[in-house]
Amino acid sequence: MNAVLRRAVRGPDFDPVSEVDGDVARLSILTSHPAWLIERWIKNFGLVEAEAFTRTNNQAAPVAFRINRKTETQILNRLRETGAELVASEVVAGAWRITGAAGALGELAKTGDIYIQDEASQLAAAAVDAQPGERVLDLCAAPGSKTTWIADRSGDRVLIVAGDLHEHRVRTVISSAKTQMLQCIRAITLDGLKSLPFPDATFDRVLLDAPCSGTGTLRRNPEIRYRISPADLADLAGRQKQLLFNAARVVRPGGQLIYSTCSVEPEENEAVVQQFLENTDSFAVDELQLNSRFLTASGAARTWPQRDGTDGFFICGFTRNVRSS
Repeated sequence: MNAVLRRAVRGPDFDPVSEVDGDVARLSILTSHPAWLIERWIKNFGLVEAEAFTRTNNQAAPVAFRINRKTETQILNRLRETGAELVASEVVAGAWRITGAAGALGELAKTGDIYIQDEASQLAAAAVDAQPGERVLDLCAAPGSKTTWIADRSGDRVLIVAGDLHEHRVRTVISSAKTQMLQCIRAITLDGLKSLPFPDATFDRVLLDAPCSGTGTLRRNPEIRYRISPADLADLAGRQKQLLFNAARVVRPGGQLIYSTCSVEPEENEAVVQQFLENTDSFAVDELQLNSRFLTASGAARTWPQRDGTDGFFICGFTRNVRSS
């Protein structure tokens, strides 16, 4: 690699890829990703998908939002009057992609009339499908994107307990709920890696949007590619499994558990699901009621930046056996 860099500074017409061998090295140089990530993505997803993914990671992510409280027509007309180009989402109902009008968008976000949120994140919240009157736990809730989505779409008629490890992050959830004028959210500080402070079978639905490597968000967070290591992935997977088992205990029989990450790594997604199912007979995968284009053969869902224009998310739903205790 150093030899390639030395050649590159000698002449403006030098093609750095011309003197490297192999797809891993080529893509690493062309797309500015560490070779170990390129290698694993080729292995897991194939060369064509890996190349498309890495190239898309270097493009600007679309801006998406959802509308709160006020009528959709009012908000959309205001944005269009300021020069915005708006496209209704094909990923999740009620979401919009926007180009331009950054100032107006920011003002509407400050007043709580809209919430800026990637469509895949909204899709994960939609997978919870909370119904009025139900009790919902959002275990790793901060900053509150999915918590407030669920509250708003239920008409503020569910009870949502929003938990997070750090008090300052819990305050963010509280602030977001207040801005959006949502009354049904109760935010608390808790450690999801320890036994949860709720009786067994407390909640109708539990969302675990687990802390993860974030490799599905590299367009927004390019620094992640240089910070993570294989050891980090193993550590995160261990935490995700513990969080999932702890979350499962508080789901009522017949209730739903949603597991999601913004990672594309199988170790944090399919492997976590497999180990969970291998160690419990109380839950079964429940095929998500989402657009079939996102569904995998196992009944889970995946979104991809290069295919869907969203962050890369993994979403899996489980239902607790009604006879379990």
